[in-house]
Amino acid sequence: MNRPEAAASVPGLDDPVFAEPWQAEAFALVVALHERGVFSWGEWAEALSAEVHRVYAAPDGHDYYEHWLAALETLLAKKGVAPAADVDALAAAWERAAHATPHGKPILLENDPIQAK
Repeated sequence: MNRPEAAASVPGLDDPVFAEPWQAEAFALVVALHERGVFSWGEWAEALSAEVHRVYAAPDGHDYYEHWLAALETLLAKKGVAPAADVDALAAAWERAAHATPHGKPILLENDPIQAK
């Protein structure tokens, strides 16, 4: 049996690993920051575990990558890399840019009407 036949016979192998592209990007960002020495795997595991075990976490885990992002934001703030206020301000700018962007056009931070002034 060659590899493609073996892979085709494994149930669930064709299922996407990430439900949305942003989840893959968040995953890659964590790996890249770890590789650059911003935090250790132990620090990452502790931050992610704290988020996943919060009371509001979905029992079925569908919100796993939302916790992934929250853990990353918390850890980066703790390390002084990206303070929470800066992350919140940037997220708000992207949200405003998204609302100001015509449908079908790429969302660019320059479209934020507040930052454009």
